[in-house]
Amino acid sequence: MSTLIYSGVGAVDSDFGFERPRRARTQFRRPVATRTVRSMAEVEDGELMVRYAAGDMHAFETLYSRHRSALYRYLARHTRDPEIANDLFQEVWSKVIASRARYEPRAKFSTFLYRVAHNCFIDHCRRASGRTDRAVANNEDFDLENVLPAAAADAPDARAEHAQTLARYRLALAALPAEQRDAFLLYEESGLSLEEIGQVTGVSMETAKSRLRYALAKLRSSMTPREESVPSRAALEEPGT
Repeated sequence: MSTLIYSGVGAVDSDFGFERPRRARTQFRRPVATRTVRSMAEVEDGELMVRYAAGDMHAFETLYSRHRSALYRYLARHTRDPEIANDLFQEVWSKVIASRARYEPRAKFSTFLYRVAHNCFIDHCRRASGRTDRAVANNEDFDLENVLPAAAADAPDARAEHAQTLARYRLALAALPAEQRDAFLLYEESGLSLEEIGQVTGVSMETAKSRLRYALAKLRSSMTPREESVPSRAALEEPGT
């Protein structure tokens, strides 16, 4: 019988004098748990806000990058004044920063963000009541071109038609009642549902839906070109004549 001798280098058969093949050491090691590291792009807004509250500035930078453009458009189209929009934009983010320690991700971050923006705009309107309206309906700093299709070509007539369409849109948007304009802009810019728009504006989902429906109907009516037509002779005659 062969005798196995165990040494520090492995099991050796004393009869044949050769070292038996050793199993790979990795087979005896316990599996090491691996951590899946997600990029910031994969992290939800609410978690980013919680991370920011814990001191992660990169989390705030990601939040800001995600929402800054849409938030500014929402404020700019409400105020129709770039200077006021910039002031409110800074105020909204300042309030977000100040509330980071109290933030609880019970609702979507975007709902929280636009609730703050809505309240900031309402407060601005209260402060501005009685003062001269500074709104400039035709200011080119607004990013309204993203809402409307661009001119099909660089031909002068195409550019002129696009400019006229854009002007009609600006005037129609400015003419909407404040509540309807707010519902429309939230729907266009924030990506919120009707229920969340209701939460932002402090009304029921049905009220938010009704305001949006009226706003869309009025905008469509204002944007539809009205062709002047000469009524026919029959139309001018009294019935039965």
